[in-house]
Amino acid sequence: MTDHEQLHQQLIDRMVIGGSLRTEPWRRAAAAVPRHEFLRGGYFRRVAGPQFHSAWEPVQAGDADWLEGCYADESLVTQIAGTIVPEDIRGPITREPTSSSTLPSLVLRMLEDLQVEDGHKVLEIGTGTGYSTAVLCARLGAGNVTSVEYDERVASRARAALGRLGTYPTLVTGDGLLGHGAGAPYDRVIATCGVRTVPHAWIEQTRPGGLILATVCGWLGSSELARLTVHEDGTASGRLLGGAVSFMLARPHTPPPLGLLPDLDDGKERETAIGTEVLENWSSRFVVQLAVPDAQRLTMQRDGRTEDVLVDVATGSWAAVYSEGGRWLVRQGGPEPLWDTVEEQFGSWCAAGAPTVEEFTVTVAPEGQVIRWRP
Repeated sequence: MTDHEQLHQQLIDRMVIGGSLRTEPWRRAAAAVPRHEFLRGGYFRRVAGPQFHSAWEPVQAGDADWLEGCYADESLVTQIAGTIVPEDIRGPITREPTSSSTLPSLVLRMLEDLQVEDGHKVLEIGTGTGYSTAVLCARLGAGNVTSVEYDERVASRARAALGRLGTYPTLVTGDGLLGHGAGAPYDRVIATCGVRTVPHAWIEQTRPGGLILATVCGWLGSSELARLTVHEDGTASGRLLGGAVSFMLARPHTPPPLGLLPDLDDGKERETAIGTEVLENWSSRFVVQLAVPDAQRLTMQRDGRTEDVLVDVATGSWAAVYSEGGRWLVRQGGPEPLWDTVEEQFGSWCAAGAPTVEEFTVTVAPEGQVIRWRP
């Protein structure tokens, strides 16, 4: 057994034991796809950056720990700042990641949750390195898989990697939020990027009774996996599956630049019953995110204290929350009182017994998307 075969088998065993790889057809599919083939261009690993910020250092194919990293159950960053790949640089870089190879256990957990059957046609949104595409092809046959990638350079690399394995699904370079109508209808749609709202194009391109699996995200950084059933009337509904699943947002869904901040001293101050702990817990932050979906968060040091600030760029509304003298205070400005909305939504969720995210329902219709924690 070669080094990569041994590492591959160890990864399969870990996923089986961990419960992400649950059925024999997907176990065979995962075993048929060597992950390192999709990382021959290298990847980035996180290292300490200047002033305690994170930085990313390239790991090239052939480096001593490259192969072992390929078979670690970790997400591996493969592109930085929209254009930079590992062979482009030497040494660390502090820009933001824009593409990655998702940790295998999450890939297989999602493929299991997709509930495919033999012969199903699947539309994948976000080809990335092509690893998940290859596993889909190993399970269903390449003729039943269509994958859309937004970034042309990323798509080209995935196409080459798939070709090395002799795997030729339908690969499309374009806006995955539009799906790929030419191949519709699909039995299943799966997205490996996060979306603020599930695009209606995906619903239109899925047969009634088909399933859509997508991660619903927001600008406050909390997200959850949703599985929706498509209905005859052109709507889709379902529940969140839990697990705090996180993906990079689809690029058209990323937040706008904050730009020039409003005057954070020009607002009304009052005491508040809830503090910034609601922004630290994953589930409560998801609830806050539903309340103020267009708000972004930043932390600032002002007047010798730490303030958590929510800013809605579109309206200019803002709220600064901080602790002083053992109590929580909020200062708000702009046309919409953001923290009032947060308090109301959070209070309603608590009054309902703080239901878990698995109890949340998602409904998507032509007029929009609604997420509720009530039946």
